[in-house]
Amino acid sequence: MAAPTGWHEMSRRLALPVEDHDRPHVGWHWYVDGRPQLCTDLLAAASEAQAGRGFVWCGLKDPDQVTMATFQELFGLHELAAEDAVQGHTRSKLEVFDHALFMVVSTVDYVEKGRTGEAEIVSTGEVMAYLGPWFVLTSRAGGRPFMNKIRRRLEADAEDLAQGPWRVLYQILDYVVDDFNETVHEFEDDVEEVEDAVFVPGVRPDVDTVYHLKRQLIEFKRCLFPLSGPLQRLQSAPALPNVPEDARAYFREVSDHLVAARESTMALDEVLGAMVQAALARISLEDNQDMRRISAAVAMVAVPTTLGSIYGMNFANMPELASPYGYYVVLGVMVASIIALAVFFRRRGWL
Repeated sequence: MAAPTGWHEMSRRLALPVEDHDRPHVGWHWYVDGRPQLCTDLLAAASEAQAGRGFVWCGLKDPDQVTMATFQELFGLHELAAEDAVQGHTRSKLEVFDHALFMVVSTVDYVEKGRTGEAEIVSTGEVMAYLGPWFVLTSRAGGRPFMNKIRRRLEADAEDLAQGPWRVLYQILDYVVDDFNETVHEFEDDVEEVEDAVFVPGVRPDVDTVYHLKRQLIEFKRCLFPLSGPLQRLQSAPALPNVPEDARAYFREVSDHLVAARESTMALDEVLGAMVQAALARISLEDNQDMRRISAAVAMVAVPTTLGSIYGMNFANMPELASPYGYYVVLGVMVASIIALAVFFRRRGWL
């Protein structure tokens, strides 16, 4: 295999272990019959894998254009697939480019409460996988690291890893969908807490918390729902490259788990929508009660205010002004009207 342009410079960085904080993280392994081979030359390992001896698995973290261009030339990747790895922010999808299968998988991580005390938030990322007949290239952007965990899990079972590159994709999807279901459980716990806060008697409901949780659920749905289409193709499409017939059952299992997560998420969305309406109804009811109290207070003050304004007009012909008991009579009428209105409004529940 001829060395691609600029590869000799990059090959120096790919000798394991890789420790280069000035460049994106890059790592690779060569597997034969499911067992890692002791080789520090990626070009030699790629040549052996292309000749039919196992496959090469390369992993990248936030690759730049130079790194991705190098691997694009090494593995013969389509330029559009390589471009997605650099730019990121792509919805889950599955595409076929000649001999390679390209898949983007959105990932989700539920972050616990921070110092601000705000509700938990959803942190999203994405993993891109390129499957060829003799290679797997994975690229991760954002989210928490988990590819090493998947690699160790696969290496613990040589028979599992010996099945080929599709097994790596299956493990990635299985791990991500399990994360989806765990996130659903976290959302369910938060929804229960918010539900208790919304319906507790005597306390004004916090609508902002409900809205915040609903926004996070919408962000989660943007990662969860688009994955259904690619999984459907993996379990039913008749001629996908590098995915054998007997692999469909495994992807069907992952799809079933995804359906369960989707159904639970839709149910949570409906519950949160109902909670928003209930919280707004409670706030509206409390506002109406406050308006009743204000109206009652205004009515109680209106009678003495009216009497005072009448007797404050100072017309020359006002017979009541000459009465020696006029002041006391008017004052008594004011007090009596206030007391009567207070009793009336209290019986009506306005005070």
